[in-house]
This record gives sequence, C-alpha cells and structure tokens, in this order.
Amino acid sequence: MISGETIEQAGYEIMKRAAIDIPGDYLSGIRDAARKEAEPLSGFVLKTMVKNYETATEDRRPMCADTGLPRYYVKVGDEARFSGGFTGIEHALRSATARATRDVPLRPNRVHPLWRTEYNNNVGINAPEIEWSFEPSAGWLDITTVHKGGLFGTDYRMLFPGDGIDGIRRFLLDTLVAFGKRGLCCQPAIVGVGIGGSKDTCMQLGKQAACLRIVGDRNPDPKIAELELELMEAGNGIGMGPMGFVGSSMVVDLHIEVGFTHTGGMPVSVHTFCLSSRRATARILADGRITYRTDPQWFTPYYRRETVDWPMDGLEAVS
Repeated sequence: MISGETIEQAGYEIMKRAAIDIPGDYLSGIRDAARKEAEPLSGFVLKTMVKNYETATEDRRPMCADTGLPRYYVKVGDEARFSGGFTGIEHALRSATARATRDVPLRPNRVHPLWRTEYNNNVGINAPEIEWSFEPSAGWLDITTVHKGGLFGTDYRMLFPGDGIDGIRRFLLDTLVAFGKRGLCCQPAIVGVGIGGSKDTCMQLGKQAACLRIVGDRNPDPKIAELELELMEAGNGIGMGPMGFVGSSMVVDLHIEVGFTHTGGMPVSVHTFCLSSRRATARILADGRITYRTDPQWFTPYYRRETVDWPMDGLEAVS
C-alpha cells in the first residue's frame, strides 16, 4: 500500500528537480542549436542559457526567476494500491506544492483571477491542476510535474478538412512569427501541436505534446512523425532565434498529438514550452520505493488506443 506521505515526498522532490535541473534531452537540444546557430547574437544567447542551467544545478537554485505555474500529470496503474483514495493523492500533491514553494523557493504565482487573493503557496481554486491517466497491468503511480509559464505561448484555430496539411503549416508559422515578434513565448522551445478532438481536448493534446515528450521522440505514426520533422524545419526557417533575435533556432523539437474529431472540422492548437523545459517524474512502486526520471512516458500505447477494445499485445506496463 502506497502511503500519502510517500506520495507527498515524491511530489515535493520532483518540484525541486523540475525547478532547478534542466532535463538532459532538452539541454542536448539547446547545445545542438548553439552549434548550428550562425547568427552571433542568437548564438551568444544560447550559450548563455547553457551556462545559466549549469549554474542553477551547481548552486541548487531555480533556473529561472519566474518558476511558472506548477501542475501535475498522474498516471495510475490498474493494480496500484494507495491509502486515502484519489482525494488523498490530491491532498498530498497540494501539500507538496505548498512546501516546495516555501523551500525551493518557487515564486508564488497563483492568485484569484478577480480578487487577486493569494496564499503565497501556488495552491488555490483549481490549482495546481492535476490531470489523470491510467495504465493496465501496472502496480505503480507515475507523478509528473511540469512548471510552465501561464501567460502566453498558446493559440488555437478551428480549421476544416479542406485546409489540410497546408492549413496546419500556415497556422503554425503565423503563430510562431506572432509569438516571436510580440514576445509571447520563451524560445527556443519544444513546440506541441494538438490536432483534432473538441476544443478543450485539442488544447490539452497540444500542451501535453509540448510538455510530456522529450527532445528526439517521434510519434509512432510514421506519417505524423514525418510531419513533425517537416514542421520543425519550417519553424526554424522563419528567421527567428532565441528571444526573438534574428536566427534559426526557434524550435528545439516539435511534437504532434491527435484525437478523433467532428467530421466537419480540424481543430488545431499550438503550444510552446518554456525555454527552461521544466519537468520531472517520480514512479512510486508498490513497495513504496521511488525512482526519478525526466521522461514522463505519458503517451503509452494504451493512452493512444483507438477504439472500444484494444489489443493487449504490446500494452504491457511501461517499465
């Protein structure tokens, strides 16, 4: 039986790790961008970013002064047993958030939208957000935290089937140009594109694609994987680099996730993760042991299942 105390410990630890330590896949992506960047000013910014990440880890301080809006993604194995039920998990993660805000420290960014009430702990009505997913034949809990900025870097458009891939490409490039010119995102970034679903699920898919897949990961659908690479190249061809300077390093990677949608539409959302790409995952095993990693492994074959039933072959719990 996994205890509430263990869940809180795991949540607290990943809050610290996400705020301070840059994920290795993203750091490699930034170093690669720095090697390829031909514009001196953009190259200087990229190299300075790397130094900042290294200093944050060495000094054990947050890598960015704005520590974003902490949120959680929880994947529950069918065989997992934990005390307190699902509300117990929520209580543990809210407590972990408050403790981490005080100790790391995280900037207390959460306020009531109208009255600006705050408790200086990043906890409030519907905050931090917790999204749930499930996994067959697993006895563990996976808890991922993402610290993403909550102001800009997101857009949505309802396209139509006739717009096709060209329409998606046009919307993406329009969005990235607008973001770069108006300072509405922290690039270079991992870009997530959600295609399909209803408007709310389209937005969720785009954010999850940006925040819960690592640099270099490709969609298992080979045509979508090809489109990811094509759109990433297009995004880096608009002439913008870090912080909107002239360059060729707007996009570190681009991920696409899809959902079945209404026959008459093709909704699309675009999300840019922060240039800090803050994420960390804890797996709590049935015996209470905790392991940590930076790859959320959120998009399992089960998560991407297509119809009422699904083949169990190949759906073994992610190890």
